[in-house]
Amino acid sequence: MTPGVDTSTGSLGQGLSVANGMALAARLDGKSYRVFAITGDGECDEGQIWEAAMTASHLGLSNVTVIIDRNGVQSDDATERIKKKEPLDRKWRSFGWQVLEIDGHNFMQIHHSFDVADWTTDRPTVIIARTVKGKGLSFLEGDANSHNLSFSEEDLDWAMDELRQPEIDT
Repeated sequence: MTPGVDTSTGSLGQGLSVANGMALAARLDGKSYRVFAITGDGECDEGQIWEAAMTASHLGLSNVTVIIDRNGVQSDDATERIKKKEPLDRKWRSFGWQVLEIDGHNFMQIHHSFDVADWTTDRPTVIIARTVKGKGLSFLEGDANSHNLSFSEEDLDWAMDELRQPEIDT
């Protein structure tokens, strides 16, 4: 029901395969749109991610952009304790992808990385967005245990109040 969001695939690594299909359909239909897949870093445990990464590179799907939320947390524990991810950038490069690493909280870097992906015509692009879990919420920021919490109406009001506060540089 969200315009521009065609599918939601969850945490099993299927999003990139779906994105590849959409990007290939664009090519076959003579369309020039770009397909984005947003994944969590824990999703990179899934073999399907790497199969889809090889496929996108092999087919030259330069209209595919993957954004990895690299916050270091997945549902069970810290990502590096579950399965080593680093050097994540080199892994994606070895599959033939253009790799961009950014501060995932910096809107200028996010915008610029989308431009660079759009300018790239010879391979797919992955944006590794380094983030902090729960950024901006004092009761969640950096807390790996906050992954599967449910919130009361009071918690939601508190969170919204904190997010509305201007950030003050000290």
